[in-house]
Amino acid sequence: MFARQSIARLAAQPSPLCAVPQSARNMATLRELELRLKSVRNIEKITKSMKMIASTRLAKAQRAMQSGKQYGIANSEVFQNAKPEEAPKRKLFVVISSDKGLCGGIHSSVSKATRRSIATGENGGSTDSPVMVIGDKSKAQLSRSLSSNLAITFNQIGRDIPTFADAAGVADLIVKSGIKYDAIVIVHNKFISALSYEPTIVEVLNEEVLKETAGFKAYEMEDDVTKDLAEFSLANAIYAALIEGHACEISARRNAMDNAQKNASDMISSLQMKYNRGRQAAITNELVDIITGASAL
Repeated sequence: MFARQSIARLAAQPSPLCAVPQSARNMATLRELELRLKSVRNIEKITKSMKMIASTRLAKAQRAMQSGKQYGIANSEVFQNAKPEEAPKRKLFVVISSDKGLCGGIHSSVSKATRRSIATGENGGSTDSPVMVIGDKSKAQLSRSLSSNLAITFNQIGRDIPTFADAAGVADLIVKSGIKYDAIVIVHNKFISALSYEPTIVEVLNEEVLKETAGFKAYEMEDDVTKDLAEFSLANAIYAALIEGHACEISARRNAMDNAQKNASDMISSLQMKYNRGRQAAITNELVDIITGASAL
């Protein structure tokens, strides 16, 4: 009986060969913290560099936006004096975004505004309204909910500061696409300040609707004149939206990288504190082992 109890006690005790010293566990934890610190420091360097690049590009984008806004102002003056007698029924939505990310929710804002307009009928939208998207980011977002509405998508536009040639090319493809519409609703981000933006819309009438407005009926014009004016007005509006959306994107990217850099700095401080405490605890345990061993002798 006593032999059985002795065997049971020996089996319950942990084997000295399988036991892991406390110092070894501390060293593993310290090694993991050290690797995480190194990784977060690298991320901080990347976000800091991206913030500096975005800050440099923001001033250039704002200057281009101020000059590009003149195209939109000229368009608004034309359409203020050419209001249709009846509201256009079929509308084509053109969503302005870009191909790049790491800029917060700037692409989601125009995608949400487009989905809301089509779902609720706001801004003349309907469930069968065609949608054209400039930029891969909004295309990926809208393809999940409005895949049947997507007619044409564009990419590689506005990788640097957009030009009027980019806008004219998009306008030409829209006119030649054969899609029937009475007006085009351009959804883009409006630049409010370096810290804020909001989605807005610009409506552009097509050639047939322009001819029926009271402002155009008062004058005798050839068909080619109205057609050229409609295409030029569309290119103007797209260019103003592209240039303003680009400035919003650069501003949002700078703010996003600034927040990421601050978060990385906070994480580095927290991890460094944990690393110092763990290292101090490991040293203390080693000193206790040394003193205990010396006193035992």
